[in-house]
Amino acid sequence: MPQLVVTLDCPDRPGIVHAISGAIVQVGGNIAELQQFSSPDSGRFFTRIAVDGAGAQPLDGAIREATAEFGARLRVDDVGTPVRTLVLASKAGHALNDLLFRWQGGELPIDVVRIMANHDQLSPMAEFYGVDFESHAVFPETKPDFEARVRQVVEDHDVQLVVLARYMQILSPELCDFLAWRAINIHHSFLPGFKGANPYRQAHTRGVKLIGATAHFVTSDLDEGPIIEQNVVRVDHTMSVAKLMRKGQAQESQTLAEAVRLFAEHRVLADGNRTVIFR
Repeated sequence: MPQLVVTLDCPDRPGIVHAISGAIVQVGGNIAELQQFSSPDSGRFFTRIAVDGAGAQPLDGAIREATAEFGARLRVDDVGTPVRTLVLASKAGHALNDLLFRWQGGELPIDVVRIMANHDQLSPMAEFYGVDFESHAVFPETKPDFEARVRQVVEDHDVQLVVLARYMQILSPELCDFLAWRAINIHHSFLPGFKGANPYRQAHTRGVKLIGATAHFVTSDLDEGPIIEQNVVRVDHTMSVAKLMRKGQAQESQTLAEAVRLFAEHRVLADGNRTVIFR
């Protein structure tokens, strides 16, 4: 049988782990890995459990019955099933290329079903990796049509994750709500930081010593979504804007890929406006 991952959260109280482990034993499962966290801020209990030797439906049913009194949010996922992914992009190709390279190299448990962009510059990259590509010019008057197309692709292809690989358009509140907790964006700074179209020039002007990148869930509050992953790299006064940009883009690519991996391996749980990450 495939290895399954149980993710669960509920108000914290005694007896939760006992109930879950008993349900796993009941259906013949064996706990291969268990991580848990009790949040002192929200008062909620979180756990991620890898289970061998049980079927998904019996395991799901047994745990739901055993935890019914706890008001738990529960998922049971097959580790071996890639997460169906749609990527949105614009002109910059560094984050997209890194994501596709890692995916085809077997590093990311995802299945990229399509790339959608508001420019066509990245079409050759998509063709190289064998991924369907479509571009749509996005202006204020065409934005609703493009977002309707995004929703259609998500629904038609059973997309579980949408990745904004430097997609340089703001999503409408309606699309943000539709994609809540399943859309990841990469921001070109260590939030909070230099915002706007040219953060590296701002950083260079200010003589910063660290630059970084932040991967977060997309919300209608621009660049304010729950953070999944962050990275920084040390820089100094000898570096040009171009060198800062190269270093920063490397951090963007690495940070986005790690956030996608954590999501696809079911290691990210929502705790209000924050995330619980089981590495």
